[in-house]
Amino acid sequence: MFVLLPPSETKRPGGDGPPIDLGALALPSLRPLREQVVDGLIALSADEDASARVLKLSARRLHEIADNAALRSAATLPAVDRYTGVLFDALDAGTLDASARAWLGSHVLIHSAPFGPVGALDGIPVYRLAASTSLPGLPSPRRIWADAVTTAMGRARPDFVVDLRSEAYAALGPVPADVDGVYVRVVSESSDGTVRALNHFNKKAKGHLARALASTHAEIGSRGALVEWARSQGIVMRDRGVGEVELLV
Repeated sequence: MFVLLPPSETKRPGGDGPPIDLGALALPSLRPLREQVVDGLIALSADEDASARVLKLSARRLHEIADNAALRSAATLPAVDRYTGVLFDALDAGTLDASARAWLGSHVLIHSAPFGPVGALDGIPVYRLAASTSLPGLPSPRRIWADAVTTAMGRARPDFVVDLRSEAYAALGPVPADVDGVYVRVVSESSDGTVRALNHFNKKAKGHLARALASTHAEIGSRGALVEWARSQGIVMRDRGVGEVELLV
């Protein structure tokens, strides 16, 4: 079982882990693409004006160029601890016990822009790059990643995939067609039955869902089993068919 999470633009600084080892990350067949994107991001960092333009950096964020320049030498943190923001604050991985964190390491992939999907406990440095950003001299992110990530996930042969990514990151690596999986949409339902998608609470609900999965060491193999597990945890989830479920908040 895989649980796929999006990354966050905000990240915890520093770290106490060794520099990133691109060959040791989850889905190792992606290493050549990781090398290519990391090299492109480091090369871009040599030009402050170009970096600011390509990465859409305000004057207050120019220090992030130095983060990109140090991608291969900077200290790392486990990916699930590196990211901050609404989803990761709700997941609150730092307060999980050792067995729940081990579950995260075995089941959760966080889809980063420069490294592709990485394991929750894989060490990564601070960086600045968005899913939609094309680096000079490289193809678009979708052309770089989509087919390769789908192939890599297929080789990993998960029994089931719970996709909590945003649509932008899901486009950078669709779940293989022959792998059983479900895309989770977070919605609210008014008293008249009107359903609407959420933004802030979407991220918070996905973080809480990932935490519940880790805390219960969930092993789920089908859409129906996911809905049943959710019910047992007091989580309202509705099967919409065609590979989707709605998470109601």
